[in-house]
Amino acid sequence: MDAKLRHGRASLAVGFFVQGVFFALLVTRIPAIQDRYRVSDAFLPVFLAAVPVLAGAGSVATEQLVKRVRPGAVLRWVQPVVCLALLGVGVGRELWQLAAALAVFGLTVGALDASMNMLGVSLQRAYGRSIMLGFHAAYSLGGIIGASLAWGGAHWKLSLAVLYGPVVAVLVPAVLVASRWYVDQAAPVAPVAQSALTVPVAQSAQPAPDHHPGQRRPPTLSMKLLTPLCLVMACAYIGDSTVANWSAKYLQDVLGSSEQLATVPYNVYMVTTLLGRAVGDLGVRRFGAVAVVRAGSVTAAAGFAVVAAAPGAWVGMLGFTLLGFGLCVIVPQTFAAAGRLFPGASDAAVARLNIFNYVGFLIGSPLVGALGDLWGYRGAMLVPMALVLVTLLYARSFGAEPTRYGGGYERPHTADVG
Repeated sequence: MDAKLRHGRASLAVGFFVQGVFFALLVTRIPAIQDRYRVSDAFLPVFLAAVPVLAGAGSVATEQLVKRVRPGAVLRWVQPVVCLALLGVGVGRELWQLAAALAVFGLTVGALDASMNMLGVSLQRAYGRSIMLGFHAAYSLGGIIGASLAWGGAHWKLSLAVLYGPVVAVLVPAVLVASRWYVDQAAPVAPVAQSALTVPVAQSAQPAPDHHPGQRRPPTLSMKLLTPLCLVMACAYIGDSTVANWSAKYLQDVLGSSEQLATVPYNVYMVTTLLGRAVGDLGVRRFGAVAVVRAGSVTAAAGFAVVAAAPGAWVGMLGFTLLGFGLCVIVPQTFAAAGRLFPGASDAAVARLNIFNYVGFLIGSPLVGALGDLWGYRGAMLVPMALVLVTLLYARSFGAEPTRYGGGYERPHTADVG
């Protein structure tokens, strides 16, 4: 069983990595996509907003789908479809073809995000220690490689089809092969190792496993307990989308950097996100999830404050560096907390929580843009700073454990769990 879990962990990391590559290849080549299909500036936001809306719908559908099939089966088949949808974006020529490809991409990427994190939560429970940040580190690494490939495509003026085609040809077989080792926990598994800070869910019984075909699903999860995590997820993605959409403009227009230097902050942010996630699981095991999330929230807020007050471009980049180290821990630990809070209904909890990923993404960029026009962009940066600090109000939710399995779940007095 130890070997099976290790193989499952490695294969799921491949899935996260490939998702990072393809998402970066899409978002970093939006100007080229706009030029290829002659999408006007006025119409472009409609296309960009449609993807997260459809992804939210895909996540909702996945909650229902995993009542009948396991998350590993969902992930095995939707990830190649996501890859092929991206290729469809690259090879089409008519606007309707772009709309169809993005619609497929949006729906399937929602199912992909939900099922990947379902498997990650299940594997972490089987391991008995924090491993969730490692999966998201693989996603960050994929994002860096995808963005680098996109830069090469732009530098050598490659068409979208020429850029996307070889990547799809290599990575689709890779994920299909890796999917053979996905682990869906169909029965209680003794943890591989217990962290010194791990608190048992209950002394009298093991937590019931997630639903699988033929097994009766436990009582419906409590949205009252899940809501704080949903708010944290949305606020974290508002911060993330602020960096993705406004860092270059902020550095160039507000801090007076060159156009070339303005491209650096997002790359720095991605690298620090990768580094923070690569070591984050060790921090959770040593200090507990609550302490790590609190530290991340304070660090991210400090990053926004530095960005808002920066006198020049280099200080601004220091702020974006702090943002990467701070925000990187919040999202993975939010999924992990949902899995701990609802061990018998973690698939449903993850699917619902995943929706607020897209809510934050939809809100973040327009919010900062509108406030930037009203207050100036320095003032606008203080809003995501305040929203990130909301996490501190709900930090105890990241250490919560169910007191019993059956008639509902309660938040106990303390438990900082890896």
